[in-house]
Amino acid sequence: MDPKLLEILVCPVTKGPLIYDKKNQELISRSARLAYPIREGIPVMLEEEARPLSAEEAEALA
Repeated sequence: MDPKLLEILVCPVTKGPLIYDKKNQELISRSARLAYPIREGIPVMLEEEARPLSAEEAEALA
C-alpha cells in the first residue's frame, strides 16, 4: 500500500483516517468500525463492500 495514497484516503462513512492492515489486506476505520478490502492492490472504498469489525477487533484497535 502506497503511504501517500493512505494519507489521502479517508473513510467514506465518517471521513476519518484509515489504518492499513497488511496481514488482512484491509483499510480499517476505527470510528465506523468497518474494514474495507484491498483487492489486487486497489482499495474498495464502498460501504456495502466493507466488513463490520467484531467487538474484539475494534477493542484491539483502541
